[in-house]
Amino acid sequence: VQLQASGGGLVQAGGSLRLSCVGSGFTFDDYAIGWFRQAPGKERERVSCIGAEGSRTYADSVKGRFTVSRDNAKNTLYLQMNSLKPEDTAVYYCAKSPFMSGSYAYTIGLRYGMDYWGKGTLVTVSS
Repeated sequence: VQLQASGGGLVQAGGSLRLSCVGSGFTFDDYAIGWFRQAPGKERERVSCIGAEGSRTYADSVKGRFTVSRDNAKNTLYLQMNSLKPEDTAVYYCAKSPFMSGSYAYTIGLRYGMDYWGKGTLVTVSS
């Protein structure tokens, strides 16, 4: 299993970025996948998960600003990030869940809800 995230960069507050994550080595359609982030000096936290059936779950801090989606034909997960804030600055990781349900994977959390992780992509939001 491999997950490759891309699309990070430097953006001003209020701007937008779209992250992508390409998965391989597993049947992409069958599993929930999600985005997580880790800011300097902080623990990794959940951002959003999308289930195999397409259901979406978001952290309160990003609701209304971020949109998760998936293109199963391309084995790709996306995160559209709008109205970015300096506090969104972090390394963003994509991860695969062993479960189909995105909400279940999100609720269980990082340790048990996800089984494979990609390398992160850095998002820096300047004020």
